[in-house]
Amino acid sequence: MARKTDIPSSYYGEPRKFDPAFRGPVHNRSCTDVVCCVIFIIGILGYIALGSVAWIHGDPRKVVFPTDSHGQFCGQQGTNNANKAILFYFNILRCASPSVLINLQCPTTQLCVSKCPDRFATYREMKRNYKNWEYYKQFCRPGFDNPDKPVDQVLRDEDCPSMIVPSRPFLQRCFPDFVTRNGTLTVRNQRSFQDGDGVTRSVADLRDAANGIASLLDAKEVGMKIFEDYASSWYWILIGLVITMVVSLLFILLLRFTAGVLLWLVIFGVLAALGYGIWHCYWEFSSLRGNSDADVTLSQIGFQADFSIYLQLSQTWLVFMISLSVIEAIIILILIFLRNRIRIAIALLKEGSRAIGYIMSTLFYPIITFFLLAICIAYWAMTAVFLSSSGDAVYKVMSTQSKCVYANQTCDPETFSQSSLPVACQGSQCAFAFYGGESLYHRYILLLQLCNLFLFLWLVNFTIALGQCTLAGAFASYYWALKKPQDIPPFPLFSSFGRAIRYHTGSLAFGALILAVVQFFRIGLEYLDHKLKGSHNAFTRFLLCCLKCCLWCLERFIKFMNRNAYIMIAIYGKNFCTSAKDALFLLMRNVVRVAVLDKVTDFLLFLGKLLISGSVGVLAFFFFTRKIPVIQEEVPSLNYYWVPLLTVIFGSYLVAHGFFNVYAMCVDTLFLCFCEDLERNDGSSARPYFMSPGLHKILHNGEQAAKLCTGS
Repeated sequence: MARKTDIPSSYYGEPRKFDPAFRGPVHNRSCTDVVCCVIFIIGILGYIALGSVAWIHGDPRKVVFPTDSHGQFCGQQGTNNANKAILFYFNILRCASPSVLINLQCPTTQLCVSKCPDRFATYREMKRNYKNWEYYKQFCRPGFDNPDKPVDQVLRDEDCPSMIVPSRPFLQRCFPDFVTRNGTLTVRNQRSFQDGDGVTRSVADLRDAANGIASLLDAKEVGMKIFEDYASSWYWILIGLVITMVVSLLFILLLRFTAGVLLWLVIFGVLAALGYGIWHCYWEFSSLRGNSDADVTLSQIGFQADFSIYLQLSQTWLVFMISLSVIEAIIILILIFLRNRIRIAIALLKEGSRAIGYIMSTLFYPIITFFLLAICIAYWAMTAVFLSSSGDAVYKVMSTQSKCVYANQTCDPETFSQSSLPVACQGSQCAFAFYGGESLYHRYILLLQLCNLFLFLWLVNFTIALGQCTLAGAFASYYWALKKPQDIPPFPLFSSFGRAIRYHTGSLAFGALILAVVQFFRIGLEYLDHKLKGSHNAFTRFLLCCLKCCLWCLERFIKFMNRNAYIMIAIYGKNFCTSAKDALFLLMRNVVRVAVLDKVTDFLLFLGKLLISGSVGVLAFFFFTRKIPVIQEEVPSLNYYWVPLLTVIFGSYLVAHGFFNVYAMCVDTLFLCFCEDLERNDGSSARPYFMSPGLHKILHNGEQAAKLCTGS
């Protein structure tokens, strides 16, 4: 008995029938997915309410300025601390306590000062030598000027620090001025000092105490330096992005006339650039190999904020060389096996160039997308900062006595002195600990942050969906014009944008919602994986890896399906589910296009983006490393030159991606229309093809093209 292996053609829906009245995007359409549209509008209003609540309760000063023990900001203009921008720790040795990590606060009095101490001194020494009182009292509590008060009471009440050590400002905080001499840690050439009780201590004790705070501030240090680099180089970063924009625009304009030649030049240009990179990496590796200082492995030096350190290692250049060689080999293999498909893809890109040439306004639509995305990102970032800084000052009991049972309990600084706590715990005080609260709002800040993230993802995906649907409608208007350009409707981009907003906001929001849910769970898994990075449970790591892989594949599939569904929405005006089903069936009837041709065009466009962003990146590297003699004096002083460099490279790729995405959307739309054209028409005078003669000629004839589309 013979087994039937062929799937019937009706399994994936019936092919489109000839319709003499069909002339491209349907104009007589109605609103789709209204329920999702209403939910989306409610979500936007809720997001605005969330931002408003965050702005009311939040205070970014809590992030920018350090806070003293009285809950006052150091360095804030208009206050008594306007000229006191540095935080001083009365007894930094206590910062080695585990409570630093538990309570995120050093258990000692903290005071805003105008400068850090520059000498070793103790309060007991000062009492024996009053000539130092004027200098020492600037580190005492404001208003304290009673050197006759008994020493034990002064130290118990922490009116003055028991000792001061030479320090320097670091992240607006006074840290011991450590210097390593001949492998020995010193502070002002001293390896030991006397604490406030007259006990000789090692400088290493100061280092341990400083590390207790520094471990909380290392990220902020790098962040501040990165911010400084952005502040001094933003102008040149902007110039680099403008150069990318101009080059991308010129590249697309040249594709209009020399698509075939230019794309082959891009292919060989990328291969040549990778070849040069391989040779340069080998040259650097050969010159550093054998040098004892350069033979250190990457794992031995760990993470370094200064990337130039890595460039001094031979292993770094070996990794670069191997990576570039693998990429070069993959590209060559792709070109060999897909050389015939590349010729067809170039034909489609030529047709796309012609469409863009007739609808030039599509080249500038990415600017609208960039603007909307910038608004989304800025709103999300500001809301996140204000949510993080929401909360009132929380004060806790801090005591010099280790047996104080009330230590770390919440207290009120206004009533603390009248309570029994100072008597029960001698020397205790009610000091600022952190910002927080016990109200309903403060208990749900984490949930609000998650809502902020989810709504941000939804809005970003909606913005991208709106751009894809708008461009698809414009290019479909071009394809289904029988006589080009005479039959192209006026203002096709504006008309398509109006249709997408007026009729299909709900459908676009529906597709964006599905994608946002998957991305939200992916981010959650990445966070969980980061937290469990030190886990030695192999099964847990394997399970997380599988889940991350599955969600990544699901996200890619949904993006692909959404993109094609938006094309169908732009043409036929149906709801999201129906359009997604029609798109799926059309894609399944065009398996070869899905498996090969679509990815070939994406591959060619990716090479173009890679060449442009790589070229601008090389130019930025020579500029920020002062290797262009003509403009060396114009280069700003930077902490990390890789900060603006990576920003330019990544930003250039995004800018090029924005312009090339117009091309990719054009090609996808034209090919879907092309396959539908073959289903609807037969090329006769009664049912003529809408495809251009050039495209029809390159694809040989309708029969061969049909075989391509059906995968037969």
